[in-house]
Amino acid sequence: MKAAVVVFPGSNRDGDVARALRQAGARVATVWHAESKLPRGTDLVVLPGGFAYGDYLRCGAIAGRAHVMDAVRAHAGKGGLVLGICNGFQILCESGLLPGVLMRNANLRFICHWQHLKVERADTAFTSRYAPGQAIQVCVAHGEGNYFADPETTRRLEGEGRVAFRYCDARGEVTADANRNGSLNAIAGIYSERLNVLGLMPHPENLVDPLVGGTDGRGMFESLAAAPAPKPARKKAA
Repeated sequence: MKAAVVVFPGSNRDGDVARALRQAGARVATVWHAESKLPRGTDLVVLPGGFAYGDYLRCGAIAGRAHVMDAVRAHAGKGGLVLGICNGFQILCESGLLPGVLMRNANLRFICHWQHLKVERADTAFTSRYAPGQAIQVCVAHGEGNYFADPETTRRLEGEGRVAFRYCDARGEVTADANRNGSLNAIAGIYSERLNVLGLMPHPENLVDPLVGGTDGRGMFESLAAAPAPKPARKKAA
């Protein structure tokens, strides 16, 4: 697995996610946001957490239009894997790679705490080392993590199994108290139609070492490192 971590001005979790990927056995390169190409042979692109430039306008609005995002869209269009964490999730929504929007938290406050997530499915490149329904502990740190989509989009996400994670308690129960930012249907992360793009607000990269409190996040990066090379998209018949 060859991963490219995109660095935007303001990114502060790029080093964490690169470390998590290397720990899982992936080869990692960093790409500055102003670049127009990804490294040759890239299998996975990661948009890390942190405060990207232009967030004062709307989180991810300007970063989603960075030069490198054309290459990221092309990569995803060919079936390549893309992971966006926290601010990276916001950028994926703003760039059109994922539907919906991330709004201000319901209580209008920045939140930073341990967080349990319910794994909705374990048959994707991102979650094969987990079990369906498993409750994993990671953490959150965001002010705009309140996921929202229109009713039709929500029906598609739910009906097509594209909700990746939901906020839950330690037993895996989806409760109002566990959904601190007020996200629609307690959604913490979603997939693209082809399941090759994942955006999530919580930070799995911070829970990969027992020295910092847990290793539940490691499963995502081990899943990615073990994922087979993506198959190119089929061309539609004329």
